[in-house]
Amino acid sequence: MCGIAGIFHYETVKPVDPRRVERMADALAHRGPDGSGVWTAPGVGLGHRRLSVIDLEGSPQPMHSADGRAVIVFNGEIYNYRELRRELIQDGAQFHTDGDTEVILAAWRKWGPDCLHRLEGMFVFALYDCDRRQLFLARDRLGVKPLYLARLEGGALAFASELKGLLAHPLLRRTIDPLAIEDYMTWGYVPDHRSVLKGVEKLAAGHFLLLEHGRTPEPQRQWWDVSFAEREKGGTRDLSAQLLHRMREGVGSRMVADVPLGAFLSGGVDSSSVVVLMSEASNSPVTTCSIGFDVESVDETRYARQVAELFATDHHERIVSADQFDAIDSIAAIFDEPFADASALPTLRVCQLAREHVTVALSGDGADEAFAGYRRQMFHAREEQARSVLPSALRQPLFGSLGKVWPKADWAPRPLRAKSTLLALSAGGEAGYARALAILAPEQRKALYGDTMLRERGEYRAEQSFEETMRDAPARSGLDRAQYADLKFWLPGDILTKTDRTSMAAGLEAREPLLDHRLIEFAARLPQRQRLRGTTGKWLLKHTMERYLPEDILYRRKQGFVTPLAEWFRGPLAGEARAVAASELLTGSGWFARKALSRFADDHISGRSDHGRVLWQLLMLERSLRHLAPSA
Repeated sequence: MCGIAGIFHYETVKPVDPRRVERMADALAHRGPDGSGVWTAPGVGLGHRRLSVIDLEGSPQPMHSADGRAVIVFNGEIYNYRELRRELIQDGAQFHTDGDTEVILAAWRKWGPDCLHRLEGMFVFALYDCDRRQLFLARDRLGVKPLYLARLEGGALAFASELKGLLAHPLLRRTIDPLAIEDYMTWGYVPDHRSVLKGVEKLAAGHFLLLEHGRTPEPQRQWWDVSFAEREKGGTRDLSAQLLHRMREGVGSRMVADVPLGAFLSGGVDSSSVVVLMSEASNSPVTTCSIGFDVESVDETRYARQVAELFATDHHERIVSADQFDAIDSIAAIFDEPFADASALPTLRVCQLAREHVTVALSGDGADEAFAGYRRQMFHAREEQARSVLPSALRQPLFGSLGKVWPKADWAPRPLRAKSTLLALSAGGEAGYARALAILAPEQRKALYGDTMLRERGEYRAEQSFEETMRDAPARSGLDRAQYADLKFWLPGDILTKTDRTSMAAGLEAREPLLDHRLIEFAARLPQRQRLRGTTGKWLLKHTMERYLPEDILYRRKQGFVTPLAEWFRGPLAGEARAVAASELLTGSGWFARKALSRFADDHISGRSDHGRVLWQLLMLERSLRHLAPSA
């Protein structure tokens, strides 16, 4: 795993200062502590920081192709590189290393941009073709690895694995995009279609960018997508066998490494399934790592320990205090952009624990999105059934009117939150699911915003992009559309961002075997009944793993990392709640109304309302703005 950075002049070929590229790459030193390198030529510069995982001594970067006609910097792993290498050798290619980086160079020489369809793995790379005078930037199918882009004055494009790499460039303007604030206050993260800074964008998952000297850059081009439009045929036994085969492929391919390798183990279905298949494929005990909490109601280490004992893993666990807010400032620096998923705190802790024992760790990320494991997906499927029976002309006035007057009950389980359900039913499927996923609804955001934000936001609503993603999905049902949006929007923006930044901050490579694209494509074709039955999501996955895992692992209610935000802001962080409500960074800009924020904080601290999650959002936004030091 590595960090990459670079500069490309697309208008006029100008010299690139290697020290500037070096500073950008060095800002990513945590991603690659084992080595660094810079290469420049007229109009282009590439920088690299390396975490050695495969071919430890023989694959320094930037790397030149065997014929010297192309140069690459690469972040990620190509899991099928050995098979591709054999195929390319038969076609006459020559190799001087034993790693996967040189295979990408040879694949580019043979297939050009179509080489992406041959690569199985997680990756972002920048490849400069000296003959064609082209720069090729590409990102993996699901967006496991990130890439930030910025167009600079003078016709240059700068790029880096993290925003902090671009921040090291002196010409980057640090102007906050108010539409990104709208996005962030809706979702708790800045989605991939936007960046917190104006003029900065992200290379989208499954997209590439091809640039040439003397030509204005064309838009990003999509090279991969997942379709829910088809259905696999066959009974449960046959589909279960296919699923197990594809899971074994995903796990086995991600166990190739020249450094110690292990797994995260939460004791849930997904991470336990990965550990099961790793144990099956390994000749030695699998190293597993778990984080627990000193509050019994949110601690799941007993389940992780149960799986570890079943499969005789080399298990390591650490109990941490539920009060982890001492890491607030470090989280803001790790993510650069505001990021309000509070599970980033325990995720960082488990990555730090894993790094004490291994260099690579496999995770269970992706199964909930692919196999319908979120409760919100189940509720959406039920709401879609109701929408199919009741015409919109009846739903909108009936449920909309009831929803507006029904009292809020954020403290209650989702089935008892009648207000949310009624408002969701009054809307169309896309709008209803967006409302279910949003932290703050449009009317709630509007109540917090100041005049400047309301003016600069205009008619834009953050839900629009999400709803368009659902509406345009290659899908058959409402559940299909919800899962598609989760895979394309939520997964790269929240889940994979969290895992990438926290693992890289610890110098750890995280791999996601359940995001093998063949497995994702198979899951998208499963009949709905194989994904969701009654209140049981991930049905086929759980059914398939019954031969390995006990019932209390497979069928207990999903919990995940829990952070007691409400208690924090009524206790040790009450002062922070009041301080953020009066923050000049938030209110002095006119983005937020000071009185509204103060009322929000007071209502929470007094116990009249539960605004813990939103206060956390505001706190992380304020800390990110401090870190970014935006220009006026």
